[in-house]
Amino acid sequence: MLGKVKNVTGQAKQVRMQNPIKSVGLKLFLIIFLSIVFFVLVVGLLGYNTSKNIIKDKVADSSLETIKQANGKLDLMLNTYSQTSLQFMLDPDLNLLYTAILNNEGDEYTQLTTQRTLTEAFNTYLFQDSNIISLQLYLQSGKVLTTGGSLPSFDEIQEVPWYKTTMEANGKVVWLPTTIEGYSNTRPAFALARKIVNPVSSMEVGIILIELKTEAIANQLTGLAENGNHIYMIDANHNLTYADEASNITLPSKLTIPEETKVNFYESTGQYDEDALIAHDKSSITGWHLVGTYPIDSLVEDANEILKQTFIIALLAALVAVAIGFIVARMIGRPLVQLRNLMKEGEQGNLQVRTNIRSKDEIGQLGQSFNEMMERITVLVKQTNHSAQEVLINAEELLNSSKRTALSAKEISVATEEIASGASTLALEAERGNDLTNHIGGQMNQVVEANLQMGNSASEVRRVSEQGIEYMSQLISKTSSTEKMTRSMVEKVDKLKESTNSIRKILDVLSNMTKQTNILSLNATIEAARAGAAGKGFMVVADEIRKLADQSRQSIGIVGQITETIQQEIDETVDVLSEAYPLFQEQIASVKEADLIFKNVQSNMGGFIDQLDGVTESIQQLEQSQVTLSEAMSSVSAVSQQSSATSEEVASLSTEQLNVSQGLVQLAEKLEALSNDLKKSLSSFTV
Repeated sequence: MLGKVKNVTGQAKQVRMQNPIKSVGLKLFLIIFLSIVFFVLVVGLLGYNTSKNIIKDKVADSSLETIKQANGKLDLMLNTYSQTSLQFMLDPDLNLLYTAILNNEGDEYTQLTTQRTLTEAFNTYLFQDSNIISLQLYLQSGKVLTTGGSLPSFDEIQEVPWYKTTMEANGKVVWLPTTIEGYSNTRPAFALARKIVNPVSSMEVGIILIELKTEAIANQLTGLAENGNHIYMIDANHNLTYADEASNITLPSKLTIPEETKVNFYESTGQYDEDALIAHDKSSITGWHLVGTYPIDSLVEDANEILKQTFIIALLAALVAVAIGFIVARMIGRPLVQLRNLMKEGEQGNLQVRTNIRSKDEIGQLGQSFNEMMERITVLVKQTNHSAQEVLINAEELLNSSKRTALSAKEISVATEEIASGASTLALEAERGNDLTNHIGGQMNQVVEANLQMGNSASEVRRVSEQGIEYMSQLISKTSSTEKMTRSMVEKVDKLKESTNSIRKILDVLSNMTKQTNILSLNATIEAARAGAAGKGFMVVADEIRKLADQSRQSIGIVGQITETIQQEIDETVDVLSEAYPLFQEQIASVKEADLIFKNVQSNMGGFIDQLDGVTESIQQLEQSQVTLSEAMSSVSAVSQQSSATSEEVASLSTEQLNVSQGLVQLAEKLEALSNDLKKSLSSFTV
């Protein structure tokens, strides 16, 4: 036994790894190596970036302070020239000379003497300061005085932009940027110009221009453009008024100067083909910007040494990591490979393999656990082999029992299916009877509803008949009243006719009286005429009586016509009433007949309603019988369905039992086959 274990152990030592990349030792080696190198690189690069930023911040602060100090020196110098230009306006002696030249005082010799005196005064300033190239005075009279150089005419000067700007400045200094030929066509120079006004008479004299050398700026900035640094003066038009490289003067500036910012330095990327720190400061005199550029590479040159040391330390750390990783991989990887190989042997069926690792660490504990596991697997395989033999015997007995159970279940299933078929037929017939009963019930409900509607209609007819009888009674009463009124009207018309005849008789009497009165008045007139003058008064009275008689005759005639008209209308009314009276008689008879019809309808409707009530009651009793029949059919259908469902369930259970029995047979067969397979598999293990 021990010989076999040693032999297997020897064979496991000879097995080599097929894929080293996937080994635990190599993974541990890579983790240790990468962790150490990464940590060293991170610390070194972090220190490099930190020192680089600190150097840049310190240099930026010192550079900005230097630029501010240099710009302050420039402002002092430029302010001196600004004060000099102010002296040209405030000097009383010079103002006398300006006035004499402008007013052309004296003869030509005197004027030439005055101009020479003024030129000598300018030369005095010129000799005192070597930075002044020339002094130029452009008088309002058109004369131009200069200490040197060639100048354009006064008309040409008036068209130059700086001349117009100076005139509009009203005595303030205007600083003019550097030009290649200067302002006297001699050399590169910048200048300042001021409009001169007599402080006493307020007379405009002209413009004084002081042309200055660019070296004046260079002298103030000595020592700033060293070690790759550059100094620039940028004017308001963003052109270079000064540059430490003279070839760049007057060229457009590539630098961007932020407007209205509190930070006077920033980091530029590639504006002058290299990364640099930009420090700038604005002049309070000229408004120009003094700019210094400091290459970052030269600033952080010392910090690059830290980066080199970082890479050297990282290389050394990599070598140390390789050594440590190799040792750790050997201590952990080799025992794991050995265990892996032993497990391969156990996988192939050799349960006698054991490991000889005896260390006290986790690897040793793992080897001991492996040996114990193999021991237990060996015991388990022996027990399994014995159990498989017993399972095989039981599987044969289970197979025989399952076959007998399947045969019985099949017979039960056939009988149950026949019972379910009969129950289904009975349930189908019960459902048909139930449907027919429900249909009859529906028809009975429709008949009941129709009877109810007929009863309601008959009640409505009866109610309308009663209402018609009431209306006919009222109509008979009103018609009788109308007949009485008509009869009374005929009597009153007859009386009116008699009254009209009486009026006609009275009118005849009045007509006769009028005729007699007329005759009397005529006789009185005749008698008055016979009496002569004594009968004139009586003649007038007789004439008036005759006129009254004529008027009475006319009125009686009119009244007679009216009475005749009334008589005719009364006759017509009598005729109409005579014709209408028979119609009223016929109407009364028709109303009475209609009343009799309504009473007959009411009586017949009462009997019809009683008959409908009897029919409705009979239909309701029939409906109750139908409901009872429907309930009975529903109960039969439910019982049939339940019986069918129970039969089907029993059939289903029988079928399921048959299937289960068949499944048991198959399982028993499979169990027998598995037992044989298990026996064969266990026979491959070496125990």
